[in-house]
Amino acid sequence: MKKDFLEVRWCGRGGQGAVTAAKMLAESALDEGKFIQAFPEFGPERMGAPVRSFTRISSKPIVVHCQITEPDISVLLDPTLLDVVDITEGVPKNGIIIVNTADSPAELRQKLGLTDRKIFTVDATGISTKTMGRNIPNTPMVGAVVKVSGAVKLDSVIRNFQQEFSHKFKEEVIRTNIEAIKLAYEQTKGEGQ
Repeated sequence: MKKDFLEVRWCGRGGQGAVTAAKMLAESALDEGKFIQAFPEFGPERMGAPVRSFTRISSKPIVVHCQITEPDISVLLDPTLLDVVDITEGVPKNGIIIVNTADSPAELRQKLGLTDRKIFTVDATGISTKTMGRNIPNTPMVGAVVKVSGAVKLDSVIRNFQQEFSHKFKEEVIRTNIEAIKLAYEQTKGEGQ
């Protein structure tokens, strides 16, 4: 899926890094010379409450400045939100849904009762727990979006992550997050895969 204009909606819970993921994807695209927007949708949410953030990537200047209502890709960081959030809302019939789950895309399609849209799954919780020792699904989910969208190169995301976070985190944290991004990129599955 390579487009001149890509809109991504990220859904998760407060503290899972949906806002950071949106920003990380956008800044990686900026490093490749693309035009970007990354912004959260906040209310009085607290840790654990459902939150949304958004990413726009374009090869041309972006002139819209509003919430994304018809995302090309809808990303769900927390599978416990499947009963709370409509991840299909606004996603066009040829759009993409990416969910953090150990379920296969076919199993998820059946659970959601969908007959259209492309579905991809990745066990971001399992990956982050294995690599980082904690359930922090945002960086693995960025790897999944990169694989599915083709909007930015994996190397750009890794380079951006190193530049952005090397002054905040120890080398071990950087290394394990990069490992999680790469594993999710490799392990993201679409139907028929």
